[in-house]
Amino acid sequence: MKQSNMFLSVLITFILLSVAVESYGKEWQAIEEKAQGQTVYFNGWGGSDAINDYVRWAADQVQNRYQVTVAHVKITDIGEVVGRILAEKSAGVDQKGSVDLMWINGENFNTMKQNNLLLPPYAQLLPNSKLVDTTNKPSTLYDFTVAVDNLEVPWGMAQLVFLYDRELVSRHPRNMKELLTFAKENPGRVTYPIPPNFHGTTFIKQALLELASDKTVLYQPVDDADFDQVTEPLWSFLDEIHPYLWRKGTSFPANASEMKRLLGDGEIFISLSFNPAEASNAIATKELPDSIRTYVHENGTIGNSHFVAIPFNASAQEGALVFANFLLSPEAQARKSDPKIWGDPTVLAMNKLSSEDRQRFLEIDQGVATLSAEELGQVLLEPHPSWVDALEKAWLKRYSR
Repeated sequence: MKQSNMFLSVLITFILLSVAVESYGKEWQAIEEKAQGQTVYFNGWGGSDAINDYVRWAADQVQNRYQVTVAHVKITDIGEVVGRILAEKSAGVDQKGSVDLMWINGENFNTMKQNNLLLPPYAQLLPNSKLVDTTNKPSTLYDFTVAVDNLEVPWGMAQLVFLYDRELVSRHPRNMKELLTFAKENPGRVTYPIPPNFHGTTFIKQALLELASDKTVLYQPVDDADFDQVTEPLWSFLDEIHPYLWRKGTSFPANASEMKRLLGDGEIFISLSFNPAEASNAIATKELPDSIRTYVHENGTIGNSHFVAIPFNASAQEGALVFANFLLSPEAQARKSDPKIWGDPTVLAMNKLSSEDRQRFLEIDQGVATLSAEELGQVLLEPHPSWVDALEKAWLKRYSR
């Protein structure tokens, strides 16, 4: 009797799942049909010819396959777009808004979520959402510690990597403590950009994540923590390493671009980037010698995801869903990760792809200095956004001259 009941339970579960899958398939088919003829106004940063070309290619694909037109509205500051959508809501424009899809992450996403400016949870509707690597890329679930909750769709990755010249460095550091040792053995050959430059702030966040005794407090608002106690290991580390830095830590590069130049000139032995393809791209353009290679720290480095999101009042909601799903497809993700096209890392999990789709990625020439997805390893989540301003102010108070 028990076996019979168990069999019946399994059978019912199977039937319900089959019905759900069939219903889901019909639901997505209906979305694709309704999307035909719609124009999607995609608001995204337009400062890169390579990225603009990629968006144009993706737009052509959805036009040909789904009869959805995509108009790329090139902007310089997504915060201005957020402000426009907020103004539309305040004016009662609950339908036919000016933005259908937007490129977003971080504080701007948090602002839109807090102000209910996003379409109700929808990312789970996308067929390709099941391919996202939520295990090794937790930043696809938490956008700067803010739960995504299916309110935006992962599009690409960024991760802190370190660059070094293998002709000058026989063994690169594997963590911040080894970097301190390396700096002492190679005085003047290590540095980092001055905060509040993005890369400089990222460096000190990485150091704090590695050195803090309790990392969990870094994912809570800074006001809830004992700032001096939590950050003491960071300042001790910086106090010790600064005398051995480039120019003895009395001045710092303005940004990562200046560090790349210093690396290319041989003034420093280690640089950094938030783009894992940066070194290979720089070798291809002769900015760096072909002896440059890339590494990450043994317990991971800071990374984040960037997303696309649909505002609550989008005019072409179905078209936006279709375009977002295509951007998440293995075909589009593989093309985007090609350094010759863009070089933006994928958010997909290789073990969730078919052998044919995995081959798309394997065939890409990532360049001699680009780490594979496996080599990039575990991504460390960004601390809570409130830590950024507090860390930058404390750094400037201690070290600015």
